[in-house]
Amino acid sequence: MHNWTRREVLALASALSLPAVAGCLGGLRTAPGATPGLLVSNLPRETNPDVSAGALREQVRANTDFALDLHRARVAAEPADNLFISPLSISLAMAMVWAGAKGETEAQIAETLHYAGEQADLHATFNALDLALEPSADAEKDAFRLDLVNAIWGQESYPFDDAFLDTLAVNYGAGLRTLDFVADPETSRETINDWVADQTEDRIEDLMPEGSITELTRLVATNAVYFKATWEHTFPKDATADTTFTALDGAETTVPMMRHEESFPYAEVDGTQILELPYVGDEASMVVVLPPEGEFTDFEAALDADRFHGLVDALEPREGTVRLPKFTFGSKVGLNKTLKELGMPDAFDHDLADFSGMVEPGTEERLAITDVVHQSFVAVDESGTEATAATGVVVGDESAPMDPFTFAANRPFLFAIRHRETGSVVFLGRVVDAAAAQ
Repeated sequence: MHNWTRREVLALASALSLPAVAGCLGGLRTAPGATPGLLVSNLPRETNPDVSAGALREQVRANTDFALDLHRARVAAEPADNLFISPLSISLAMAMVWAGAKGETEAQIAETLHYAGEQADLHATFNALDLALEPSADAEKDAFRLDLVNAIWGQESYPFDDAFLDTLAVNYGAGLRTLDFVADPETSRETINDWVADQTEDRIEDLMPEGSITELTRLVATNAVYFKATWEHTFPKDATADTTFTALDGAETTVPMMRHEESFPYAEVDGTQILELPYVGDEASMVVVLPPEGEFTDFEAALDADRFHGLVDALEPREGTVRLPKFTFGSKVGLNKTLKELGMPDAFDHDLADFSGMVEPGTEERLAITDVVHQSFVAVDESGTEATAATGVVVGDESAPMDPFTFAANRPFLFAIRHRETGSVVFLGRVVDAAAAQ
């Protein structure tokens, strides 16, 4: 990443759309065009939710468990690839849809996503987390920015349940923007994609792929995360030099390796090195985990939330030398199969899915998830970090010695971008082939 984009951002968007399976549309207006209107709940967003610090910590740990579950599933599908996801975006977008789930569908989603607590408590906790992630008033906006925005898109004149809309308004600040999926699904898709592109500074221009929105679509839930960060200690550009990186398969390649001598939070636990690279303002950081040589695969497979947070807790300021490759890569992956295998198959089954909490009682249509897509991008250089990601879900029918350390990420490593105060993992990734990430 030689130059920042227009706003040097780390951006993320998530979307879930819900089409109908069967039933009568009743009085839906089907005039051509898909100009969005806005159906607003009478309730304002709760800006001071009654959530204890303990409940927030519990959900952050639970979110990390989901992040690592999803990461392992992706590794199983793509064992030789560099990977990057935003579990927080997926969790937030799914939580908005979970607000309308009932019965076994509700239970499976909660277990798969590791939602801690009942519906009302969970939504309030996510609201508190969202608000806690807002940058402080004195944050240097040119060097650090983190925004989370939610939006709900629904079929105009559709009988959405008032309680469902109230939940989204109070906890996610999301009013329902009406579109006419029935008459013009393609224009509706373009409208949603334009909104996502705007929230992500055009880094994600086609979140919802062609064919993902149809005349059966009834609701799309979207979440965008916008992040910009400069290292607290930028790497000297003249210290970057070509260095050998040994990939997961043992292949050796030459990649540009950044170098810095500075005091960083650092720890070594059972041979695993952990390094924290703070961004300006100390509100967020990148944690880099370097398992012992030859042990990456076993370490990655066994990593859970308790161990991850334990590694972070072991960090202490230390003088040392850091070597980290510059890298840039992205991916787009469908998550239907993964989420089913992780424990929520009913949500995708038109005969079993129960999202009746989204609609008024007596509505005959059944809703089910039809597609989940996640797209991501990350770039790391001497100045800082830039990344973007998007998720679309379609629903329808021990202490180290104090000597100077050396941290040389010249072999496979894991990394997480996290909010320091809450410990929330916003992004999670692995670099197992640095040459493929140039």
